[in-house]
Amino acid sequence: MNAVGVSCRGLVTIYRLEGYEVVALAGVDLDIRAGEAVALLGPSGSGKSTLLSVLAGLLRPSAGRVHVGGVDLAKATEGELARMRAGEVGVCLQNADRGLLPYLTARQNVWFAQRPAVGRDLLPPDDVLALVGLTDRKRVAVEPPKLSPGERQRLAIGVALARRPGLLLVDEPTSQLDADARDEVVDALRSVHDAGTTVVVVTHDPAVGEQMGRTVTIRDGRVGAQGVRGEEFAVVGRDGSIHLPQELLDRMPPGTHLRIVDQPDGSALLVPAPEIEGDDR
Repeated sequence: MNAVGVSCRGLVTIYRLEGYEVVALAGVDLDIRAGEAVALLGPSGSGKSTLLSVLAGLLRPSAGRVHVGGVDLAKATEGELARMRAGEVGVCLQNADRGLLPYLTARQNVWFAQRPAVGRDLLPPDDVLALVGLTDRKRVAVEPPKLSPGERQRLAIGVALARRPGLLLVDEPTSQLDADARDEVVDALRSVHDAGTTVVVVTHDPAVGEQMGRTVTIRDGRVGAQGVRGEEFAVVGRDGSIHLPQELLDRMPPGTHLRIVDQPDGSALLVPAPEIEGDDR
């Protein structure tokens, strides 16, 4: 399967919770190139998992445009979304056990996931398991409850890869794992990426994000910052908004007036201005 890219423009997602409308995504602009490895970072409730669910075709965008490969998720039928998930996109949701059948062995779990794609050029189950670091023949011949938490998570990733998708979406793959198991899972994700698959991971763990090629921080339902090779950059939204790093917000809280001062080298300084008459803060 060829690697699959992602494009979001003004993505808005609204859902109802206890009678109220909640804006989970408030205008996300994001491009992920085919073959990239990207970590979505941000606090709980920022919209990371919602974005992953939209990309998986599990949630409909309320507004904006979203393309996964050649599929327009805003216009796609339910059948088209189902075919996308069956072929181009592999999904590994939070809590590995949700995607595993406890009465089948690890090898049989992969084989079962491949059944709807019979006739396609698929890897043998043992090769899929080897890709995520499960090579012990005795371990792959037992049921998931007999595997360690890290092994179960790697198996869940393998099941998501069973049909050779071009895009792998993974939600919190290292939550509740110790450091050693976390590193094993990260190694598995890097192997998948090295094999040519686009990988998008939702995580709270900055250490996991550092192992991906790029980080995207989601704040208040928007892209707040992006990181490349360990350096973080603020992102200017289409409406001109900028999410400042937390250390700057502590000094310049919301509502602060800023003066923009152009510099001779083409850069600009944001200078806190004195209180303006009529300011009711």
